Amino acid sequence: MTELHLALLAGAPRHGYDIKHEHDAWFPDSRPLAFGQVYATLARLQRDGLAQVVETRTDGGPERTVYALTEEGERRLRAWLAEPAAAAGSGADEIVRKTIAALHTGIDVRGFVSRQRASHLRRMRELQRNPPGAGAAEQLVREHVIAHLDADLRWLELATELLPSSGQQQPLRTATERNNP
Repeated sequence: MTELHLALLAGAPRHGYDIKHEHDAWFPDSRPLAFGQVYATLARLQRDGLAQVVETRTDGGPERTVYALTEEGERRLRAWLAEPAAAAGSGADEIVRKTIAALHTGIDVRGFVSRQRASHLRRMRELQRNPPGAGAAEQLVREHVIAHLDADLRWLELATELLPSSGQQQPLRTATERNNP
């Protein structure tokens, strides 16, 4: 996320409020960026010499600190954009972690998978019902989100096929039961 903040600063000096809103405009179908995350990241960028404070404004409202990229920040951004992103598939997605945790604990794994599938289908229908912005960036973000939802749905179908039937699922054992076999 640090490098994305560098990209958000690349066009012009900005304060945190502008960075948050620019991020949310770039990725309208994603979770909005939290203000706290913006300011924490800006502090790290400044500490690491990747961004600098260029002015502080009040403009009749709260004080706003304006940040700009340093030369080192621009080098870091260019290096980040020069490298391909890591291929997905680490298995660390929350959907995978929750499914495996439910499977290992015996806590309603089929129910979780079913609810997750319904949630993904709702989100996919919502995205397909509402047209993305007219620009290529908005369309690319939308298609990426839909493709990931589709891949997750295919994985959830596979999970449903591979899961033990409810009668075969091991019930959750309490700590006392685990310690006294």
